[in-house]
Amino acid sequence: MLFDETALRKLEQLSLVASRVRAGMMKGERRSTRRGTSIEFADYRNYSKGDDLRRLDWNVYARLERPFIKLLEEEEDLAVHLLLDASQSMAWPENSPEEKLAYGVRLAGALGHIALTAGDLVTVSMIRSDGNQRWGPYRGHQSSIRLFQFLEQGAAKGVTDLDQSLREYALRARRPGLLLLISDLLSPNGYRQGLNALQSRGYETGIIHLLSPDEVDPPPVGDVKLIDVETGQVTEITLDAGMTGFYRRRLEEWRAEIAAYCAGRQVHYVPVTTDIPWDELVLRTLRLRGVVS
Repeated sequence: MLFDETALRKLEQLSLVASRVRAGMMKGERRSTRRGTSIEFADYRNYSKGDDLRRLDWNVYARLERPFIKLLEEEEDLAVHLLLDASQSMAWPENSPEEKLAYGVRLAGALGHIALTAGDLVTVSMIRSDGNQRWGPYRGHQSSIRLFQFLEQGAAKGVTDLDQSLREYALRARRPGLLLLISDLLSPNGYRQGLNALQSRGYETGIIHLLSPDEVDPPPVGDVKLIDVETGQVTEITLDAGMTGFYRRRLEEWRAEIAAYCAGRQVHYVPVTTDIPWDELVLRTLRLRGVVS
């Protein structure tokens, strides 16, 4: 189990933030930014699996023997898309509590549970070289257990073209909304065209950039042979103080470049190292960054 009851209760006090809430196929528990009286009746719609039974109109059901959900004015649900990079580079450090994929699984589970509890329509996809694995769309907190089971079965594999995967997702998905990508961004063709494609289709996007501590601050260990875990390419270098200093500067430049690119396009960008406790990230960092409230 990804979370204990105490952690779940803390997550259930939160909601994901979208500055431009997308009107959905149904009304939900999320408050619209428009003025209105959210307790006033607006309409009915057919019941669908995962809907909150508290919204069922039992009087109508007794008369028509069909379940209908009451819709209230000025309340909108949000379509939430969580994309988790499951390429082989995410399986680092191997056999470590700081492994990026394991951290990403827990983070996706936490964000998914927050959205499901808030009544949002949630889709979670694991991006892999052999095809994306998708869960959803579902809504309702009762779907969280199935989400956790889906995530726990995920495994890293192969080289993923992140840019192409994002472009394909933008073309296939029917309902834009809030989309959060969890990835180390270590993809040969980058991510920018895919991100642009998502935004052109109306997605409100964010990137949670995961790196392990040794990727951010490698120790000077002398002569080493580096093997790319995705391609198998071998590079021999000397990791002395001068080389590690150069590496750290290039890494900071890379992160700053991503941050500037995202800032210019109103994309959330949150750089994270996997030694930060997941609950601190969700309950504190993502709150400060305006991703959750």
